[in-house]
Amino acid sequence: MSQSAREAETMIRLKDIAQQAGVSLMTVSKALRDAPDVSAATKARIKLLAQQLGYVPDSSAQGLRTRATRLFGVVISSLTNPIFSRMVLALQERAYDLGYDILLAYTFNNPEREETCIRRLLSRRVEGLFISPVYRMDSSARVYQELANSGKPTVLLGHHAPFCSQFVNVETDDLQAAYSVTQHLLRNGHRRIAFLTGPPGTPWTLERFEGYRRALREAGMDVDDKLVFQAGRTIEDGARAAIQMITEKTEATAVQAINDLVAIGCAEVLIKQGLSIPSDLSVAGFGNILVSEYFRVPLTTISQPKYRLGVAAMEAMEALLSGKRPDSRRIPAELVVRDSTGTAPASSALKRLKTPTA
Repeated sequence: MSQSAREAETMIRLKDIAQQAGVSLMTVSKALRDAPDVSAATKARIKLLAQQLGYVPDSSAQGLRTRATRLFGVVISSLTNPIFSRMVLALQERAYDLGYDILLAYTFNNPEREETCIRRLLSRRVEGLFISPVYRMDSSARVYQELANSGKPTVLLGHHAPFCSQFVNVETDDLQAAYSVTQHLLRNGHRRIAFLTGPPGTPWTLERFEGYRRALREAGMDVDDKLVFQAGRTIEDGARAAIQMITEKTEATAVQAINDLVAIGCAEVLIKQGLSIPSDLSVAGFGNILVSEYFRVPLTTISQPKYRLGVAAMEAMEALLSGKRPDSRRIPAELVVRDSTGTAPASSALKRLKTPTA
């Protein structure tokens, strides 16, 4: 339907209300906009009548008049990433209270798609953007520079990186959280702790590895490169890392994974090879996604403050919209100890396993 047709349809509905109320079209229009020169009684009568008739205002036409769309854009990798579900819920709940709607866009961790998503949301005249960045090694990114120059209120859902350091952000204290996981394993007697890393160059991968390294150093140990395995972010990545550990006869008694999905993928392979978790090998994740609690061996993990991150992000956006420059927020996370970690065995069970066949 064309804009003129939509306007015609709206005028007909306004005329219907005016005829029923016995007032002018202008009075109806003013009453529905809460204009001060219409009495409270008339406003109440007209609004009730409009509701009874099923009148729905054209928000796009209102936006053209007021230059306010009451829209926020949210750019994330995907809602299949369980970390974002609670965060987006918090954003949506507060946006609703503020009278805003949310437009979601998914990058699937692709920088080119991310740029397109941001530009499309800007073309929809969103009043603010929440972005979980697609991390890259570059020190700058054109779309982020343009976004900064535009002055569009923007809050990052995640860690700073050189290409996006000019924006307000909310993040988990991943370093301290990973440190607490390693400390937990060390307290249980583990001295050979394998670490399954995430995508190279991502700030959260670097922070979680640094937490692991610091805990080892405090215990008088250095990182053993033979215990560090490149994984990624998925169950499949964790499974491949587990096969590599077995193939290389790694003498680990515990595994600390970059996230819960990687931990679960690793644990599945080890269980299928006949190992008992945690008697033979302890496994810990990061994130506390729903499946971690209901995995066949409930997973020790880090409970990320997903909902609180969403609340903090919206608080930052409200400050930006009011012309203030809020501080970035770094929110602590909590270690959740479950059945997948226990006392270190006398020797590594990985050495006795045969390399799994494809």
